[in-house]
Amino acid sequence: MKFDYSAAEPAPRRSAHRIVLIVALCGVGIAALMSRETSANRHMPDSAMAPMLLDGDNAARYDESIQSALTDSLAVPQASEWTNIKVRSGDTLSTIFDAQGLPPDEWMALLKLGGDTLELKRLKSGEEIKIRREGDQLQELIYALDELRTLNVRRVDDQFEAVTLTAEIEHRQAQAAGTITSSLFNDGARAGLTDRMVMELAEIFGYDVDFALDLRQGDRFAVVYDELYKGDKRIRLGDILAAEFVNQGKTYRAIRHVGADGRVAYYTPEGQSLRKAFIRTPLDVCRISSPFNMRRRHPILNTIRAHKGVDYAASAGTPIKAVGDAKVAFVGNKNGFGRVVVLQHGSQYETLYAHMSRFRPGLSVGQRVSQGQVIGYVGSSGLATAPHLHFEFHIGNKVVNPVTVAMPRANPISGSELAKFKLSSKTMTAVLDQVNAGRMAAMAEPATAKTVTR
Repeated sequence: MKFDYSAAEPAPRRSAHRIVLIVALCGVGIAALMSRETSANRHMPDSAMAPMLLDGDNAARYDESIQSALTDSLAVPQASEWTNIKVRSGDTLSTIFDAQGLPPDEWMALLKLGGDTLELKRLKSGEEIKIRREGDQLQELIYALDELRTLNVRRVDDQFEAVTLTAEIEHRQAQAAGTITSSLFNDGARAGLTDRMVMELAEIFGYDVDFALDLRQGDRFAVVYDELYKGDKRIRLGDILAAEFVNQGKTYRAIRHVGADGRVAYYTPEGQSLRKAFIRTPLDVCRISSPFNMRRRHPILNTIRAHKGVDYAASAGTPIKAVGDAKVAFVGNKNGFGRVVVLQHGSQYETLYAHMSRFRPGLSVGQRVSQGQVIGYVGSSGLATAPHLHFEFHIGNKVVNPVTVAMPRANPISGSELAKFKLSSKTMTAVLDQVNAGRMAAMAEPATAKTVTR
């Protein structure tokens, strides 16, 4: 954003003064010439007098008078310069003004404007303020409120006026693609994705792909996402617009859609919801340390005991999330399970989370929780050899394998929005096809070829 608020110069007044001066000098010159020649030419015809006024020495003296008037130097006051101030730890607007030699009534009058100017009371170390002053008066102040908005305060007729300017943001599409060789995080970062985008990618396909169990070397992903620019500067990455994940040869695609109610969700290219009533895993990133096994030997008791759930190994303190919308049925200790939370999902489904280190503060029986909401944290309470989560999934009174059980899906896009979605889906699907074509071309090139396209 460019500011060009230089001090206004009284140019019209000086121009008028120059014109008056020139006219005056011209009048004086002409009057002197006329006076000097009047007596000598009193008896000459009028037709002969006009050319004599501009001939010889008279013309030279006239030109010299005009040039002297035009080249006469006029004093022009210099516009005050900007001062850049970097906020240091402990700085306030009052200490900054004091250090600049500006009296307290200046910053007091500024804050009385209210609105966005009150943000100047919450200055943070590392921020910058630009001021322009004349003597002990502030003429203008510029302060970036955030990456998009800038506060501009100016003195007008001995009073302050404030305006907040919002920069124009340009949205640009970018693509990234990669192949799983070690982990989703490592290979996502190698393809140019941030940790946040990798987490979003895992969340989008988390209903169909268990990233703790199903991930294989050679699996592929492609992402089309939004980038936000202010001028030529990229200020941040935006939303994932479309994505593809190929897991063990099976392709899953997701297209972003904003509903009429403003709700954001991802759907298949045909408009079916990717969201299911339950997500596969209650942890974002983990590995299965003990699978569902009805004849497993217990590692501590050393007896054959059915393992009616799945153990997910994770670091102590890892957040545990509810796999579906539910009501809390139990919070407390259960023998060898240690700290346990049981969630009731309607009348048919129930999930159990065991060996927690602690519960989410305020969690209580009868409370409603949403899918993906944190309910506790990984630990090793009860009979556990290391930090992990024991997770069980019950349908009716029967325990089932949460890894393989078929999950019911959420509702598809409504008919009133389907036509609009299919137009967007067609465009995004074509972009994903282009990304895949670029990936295949890159694979045919030397190993130094990049996997990210902009």
